[in-house]
Amino acid sequence: MTATPVVALGLLAVVWGRTLPGPLVAVVAVVLIGAVLVAVHHAEVVAHRVGEPFGSLILAIAVTVIEVGLILSMMASGDPEAATLARDTVFAAVMITCNGIVGICLLSGALRHHVVLFNAEGSSGALATVAALATLCLVLPSVTTSTPGGTFSGAQLGFAAVVSLALWGVYVFVQTVRHRDYFLPVPPEDGESPESCEEHLPPPSSRTALASLVLLVVSLVAVVGLAKTVSPAIKAGVNAINAPLTVVGVAIAMVVLLPETLAAVRAARRDRLQTSFNLALGSALASIGLTIPAIAVATIFLPGPLVLGLSPIEMILLALSMLVGTLTVVAGRATVLQGAVHLLIFASFVFTAVAP
Repeated sequence: MTATPVVALGLLAVVWGRTLPGPLVAVVAVVLIGAVLVAVHHAEVVAHRVGEPFGSLILAIAVTVIEVGLILSMMASGDPEAATLARDTVFAAVMITCNGIVGICLLSGALRHHVVLFNAEGSSGALATVAALATLCLVLPSVTTSTPGGTFSGAQLGFAAVVSLALWGVYVFVQTVRHRDYFLPVPPEDGESPESCEEHLPPPSSRTALASLVLLVVSLVAVVGLAKTVSPAIKAGVNAINAPLTVVGVAIAMVVLLPETLAAVRAARRDRLQTSFNLALGSALASIGLTIPAIAVATIFLPGPLVLGLSPIEMILLALSMLVGTLTVVAGRATVLQGAVHLLIFASFVFTAVAP
């Protein structure tokens, strides 16, 4: 668990900024998957030490900070196609978390436990914040008239950045201080399940948790860095099948969110769906609430426009996701049906991204 992040970081130093041949792309992909699995392990160690919901919050922030760095590094290249990269990546992150991760967690948890329970108060509040942020930052630019082409004016972008940061800050305060109990796992109705016994294990020492935190950050840096090195191969594959370039943003978001996906699914299989929701919805919130302010500041120095407005197809999928998500979380319990619905919406998103 210690060697893999070091190997991944060393490989990143070797391949950074180079054009990779096919065999080396395969090697990078294998190391990338290994770094993802190790990141999940160290995230769970840290989460066990600090407890919920702080563990989920740490992973969400770490992944999002690295995601922002990846977006900024690609925008700094001056490539005209980078104008929509932030929008494509953030929207893909919202769809992956609110439909892909939520769907697979609901399905895997319900298949094993029949009915899964979670806190409707915390989950509905998080989803409402996601809906507000996504609408203000990704839908509004498509209908404003100050500037054309799905862009914000300087004042509008600054306002969106302030609102994003403020809403994310309020959510974190509610999650960790004011109503922390809304974001804790719900005990099963029939008493304690075998899967929950691990919560009674003694937490790791502070030294072990600190080491895992450092290795988690190293792993995430390696994951995103290696993902960037293989992004030209992804782009070439996208061009080979004549798919839109928005697929690149989708692929980047999928790779970046893979550690959280695995951690969320493992929590769902242990009948701790609230932890899965904390990871999924918290990641969506952090992706918007931290990325938009960072990009807004970076546009002062970066060349080219910043296109944030969604297309009509994307706005329809976003509205459908928020509607179905609301109906899912309001009951505080779910079955395989809700999981299947979310996964089919996610499949529709991926399909329309490839064939709009």
